[in-house]
Amino acid sequence: MLTIIDYGAGNLLSIKNMFKKIGVQAAISNNINDIEQAEKLILPGVGHFDYGMKNLHQSGLINILHQKVLENKTPILGICLGVQLLTESSQEGTAKGLGWIKGTTIAFDKTKLSAEQKIPHMGWSEIKYQPSSKLFTDMYSEPRFYFVHSYHLQLQHQQQCLATTMYGYEFAVGVEHENIVGVQFHPEKSHKYGMKLLENFVKYY
Repeated sequence: MLTIIDYGAGNLLSIKNMFKKIGVQAAISNNINDIEQAEKLILPGVGHFDYGMKNLHQSGLINILHQKVLENKTPILGICLGVQLLTESSQEGTAKGLGWIKGTTIAFDKTKLSAEQKIPHMGWSEIKYQPSSKLFTDMYSEPRFYFVHSYHLQLQHQQQCLATTMYGYEFAVGVEHENIVGVQFHPEKSHKYGMKLLENFVKYY
């Protein structure tokens, strides 16, 4: 079973519906037993970094998630705020992240943005991805995804970067380390591109 983690900070139904469109049964749960039995996990997220981490701690899921991801090597996909929570920290707040990905989450450098480029970065942007990435296997040409974010990843190890986009300057929007993957954009709002990405996560991880 694929389980979408419900910790009160995610776009859950949209993600579940996108999996339904590709013929994959997904459950939404904050139950420790459900997460313990999950074969794959989705960590969604919308909103403030500290709010997300606070909710994760209050949900009582931190220990089981560490066990599943770090010890059992269960595949997990972080989406939007979810991928930011995988890092060690964020300039958006003071809370410690999960720390599964070495790096941090930083604010956009406004000095590198044009007058027309507002924050948050919102809308469709084309990405460049690593051809070797399983997450982008057989991806449609000129792949573009839907973004809504004011902060972005700053990875310590560039070999973990799966994909980048340009918004004033180039930055990482996809990351992979062993069984841990994440994307800054919203595959559940990205039509055929998002469907292919989620299909690849289920198939290859």
